[in-house]
Parts: sequence; C-alpha cells; structure tokens
Amino acid sequence: MRPEKELLVRDVDQHLDKSDYVFLTNYERITVEETEALRESLAAENAEFHVVKNSILNLALRRREKPDLKDYLNGPTAIIVGGENPSGVAKVLKKFFKDKEKVEMKVGLLGDQAVETEGLLELADLPGLDELRAKFLSLLNTPAQRFVTVVNAVPQSVVNVLKAYADKGESN
Repeated sequence: MRPEKELLVRDVDQHLDKSDYVFLTNYERITVEETEALRESLAAENAEFHVVKNSILNLALRRREKPDLKDYLNGPTAIIVGGENPSGVAKVLKKFFKDKEKVEMKVGLLGDQAVETEGLLELADLPGLDELRAKFLSLLNTPAQRFVTVVNAVPQSVVNVLKAYADKGESN
C-alpha cells in the first residue's frame, strides 16, 4: 500500500478509536455553514463529524474485522464518532437531518453490529443516558423508601399505643 494511503487509513483508524460506535451519513447537499452547525451540535455530545473516502473507510473497517459495509460506501460519506452516548448522538443527527431535509443516515455500527437507518432512528427515540440513569436510580431508591416506611411503622405504632395508654391513664 502506498504510504499516503496508509497515512489516510491510520487517520480514519484514529477516528474509529474514539468510540464503540460509528454512524455513516451522506452529506451530499449540505453547505459549509450547515456542516459547521452540525459539528457544533455534535460537540455537545463529545462527538465528531469527519468526511472520509469510502475506500479508506472500507480498509480501516476491514482491518478491525468489522461487518462489511460496502453496500453503504457510495457517494459522499462522513462518519460520526466519539462520545459515550450513541443515543444522544443519534438524536442530534435525526433532528439535524429532519430540519435540513438534505442529508441522510446511511448505516451505523454499534460495537460489531451493523444497524440500518430504521434502527438508528429508533435509537434516537430512546431516552438519553442521563434520563436512563435517573430512572434506574429511582427504581433502586423506591424499595429503600418503602423499607424505611415499613421499619418506621412498627416503632411509630408502639409510640402511638403508649401515648394512647398514657392519655387514658391521665384522664382516670
């Protein structure tokens, strides 16, 4: 392989190292200003947008023994990588693509699993990572609150009985 090509493959490899997922998009009719706006939106999720050459991306994916995405590597391709929240990144992409009506998601890789466009749109509809964490903590906290209420109920009942007995004794 020519040294320049090897350098490009290593560059794409470095991008792929940034996360366990990668989303491929078609950016054919997007303007420079829109690209910049998308990059800013993705930065909020610690994700990055990179234009790549299809053949170089294919080589980098094959080296990593990822699923074959040749069917999606046509036309202008950009990859989105980075961040720890693929659902949040998918939300940003879905909103951007819906608003602009110009670009489309081609496919995604979550770990070693290829995910079609429909799956990426479903991923975008999932609650965000912070919301899922809050729900999980709420689920963990609920039994503890009920346990404390039950444990507290016995002494409270004893105190109520003693108070009633003491009030009865004073009135006699």
